[in-house]
Amino acid sequence: MSDIDNKLYVAHAASPLYMNPKMVNRHGLIAGATGTGKTVSLQVLAESFSNLGIPCFLADMKGDLSGVSQTGAINKFIGDRIKEFGMDPASLVFTGAPVRFFDVFGEQGHPMRTTISEMGPLLLARLMNLNETQEGVLNIVFRIADEKQLLLIDIKDLRAMLDWTSRNAKEYTSIYGNISTASIGAIQRALLSLESQGADKFFGEPAFNVFDLIQMEGGKGVLNILAADKLMMAPKLYSTFLLWLLSELYDQLPEVGDLPIPRFVFFFDEAHMLFEDAPKALKEKVELVVRLIRSKGVGVYFISQSPADIPVEILGQLGNRIQHALRAFTPQDQKVVRAAAQTFRTNPAFDTEQAILELGTGEALVSFLDDKGAPSVVERAKMLFPMSQIGMITPQQREIIIKQSRLYGMYERNFDRESAYERITDERLLEQKRVEVERLAAEELEVELQRKKEDLKREKEFDREYRRSNSTQRRGNSKSALDKALGSAATSIGRSVGTQIVRGILGAIFKK
Repeated sequence: MSDIDNKLYVAHAASPLYMNPKMVNRHGLIAGATGTGKTVSLQVLAESFSNLGIPCFLADMKGDLSGVSQTGAINKFIGDRIKEFGMDPASLVFTGAPVRFFDVFGEQGHPMRTTISEMGPLLLARLMNLNETQEGVLNIVFRIADEKQLLLIDIKDLRAMLDWTSRNAKEYTSIYGNISTASIGAIQRALLSLESQGADKFFGEPAFNVFDLIQMEGGKGVLNILAADKLMMAPKLYSTFLLWLLSELYDQLPEVGDLPIPRFVFFFDEAHMLFEDAPKALKEKVELVVRLIRSKGVGVYFISQSPADIPVEILGQLGNRIQHALRAFTPQDQKVVRAAAQTFRTNPAFDTEQAILELGTGEALVSFLDDKGAPSVVERAKMLFPMSQIGMITPQQREIIIKQSRLYGMYERNFDRESAYERITDERLLEQKRVEVERLAAEELEVELQRKKEDLKREKEFDREYRRSNSTQRRGNSKSALDKALGSAATSIGRSVGTQIVRGILGAIFKK
């Protein structure tokens, strides 16, 4: 809710507590145990920013935030608050905020996708829980893809690129270092695990344009709500996705300096998931983005159960604080409460540490930055109620809002243009055809050589036989004259002897 001076009225102590719009981009924290009122406080801030013309992004863990799209109404809780705050019910204007629903899986809102290349090796390594060596190999794969001008759009592109790099590892090892088969295999297995979590739907085209988040409708900033109930089942995917989105805002938006009101506010719910087991390089990147993104007119608000979930380097940059109750059942819990109390500027009217333990639902310790950017003295206050509906909407209401959005149909369609997978597949097919042609050519050459060998063998055998035949004929010709003479003599003698024998035989017969 905003008053006539454009101040953001969000809580009430002895008097109304306001947030200075100029200080909204100095970031903030909403902390507290489960069931203490963090979601309602988030809704109050978001609709107040919207009324002031500031678009926001929010992750909806249970569907509760969807009610911000509908007009609220007075109930018992709100009626009691109105009396406590001394408000005139007739002056209250209950209304919903302009909302767009998004969903990584495309089930409860417009799909939100990005490409493997836009995600980058650092966030992908975190998403796949790679060790330092495997992350190094992944960086090499991205470098080679850039050099070969191969687009990495979806998971199949990265898988094809990993396979290609593995088969050509010797060529690049001397340039970039060792590319082990074991590391490639580990990354491939991690990709398979990502697919089983549904990440294959997150990577693809059309890639989401972050400028579609920074929109106005009817003079109000659009509240972009991500359905995260299913995404929460994959905590690494959830936190990495939100960090990618925040990084894209930082990369895409121009420098604008300090504005009267920020261009955009990003709420990072369940922030502890971002920093759990996060490598040092990733934490440093988050710290850098949070520190510099305010110059681009963006405020970042972390929502978590305890301030201890946020690294100290980042916690020190969160100037606006709403601290709901914490529980202290163990010595470790007591340390957390003490640490949370020490982050506030002390109010002599009460014990901050003790107050954190005593706060009821909807109560909080509140400290906002003043006009000079200094934190105000902490106040124990009751949060204002939202002017929109508290609680979730029906699937039918959600569907109507989705289809009425000007983005409807823009991200619902998807396409798969030529990228690394197609290029590498084509190269492999061409290589297979080349190998096949060479194999057939070699076989034909072998057949031809074998035929020529056989022809040569036959020629040699023919020549040998021919020479043998000629030699026999010459020997026959040299003996022919003698043979004829001897033959003639033998014939003559034979006839003479034969005649005598015949005569002798016949003569003897006639004589008898």
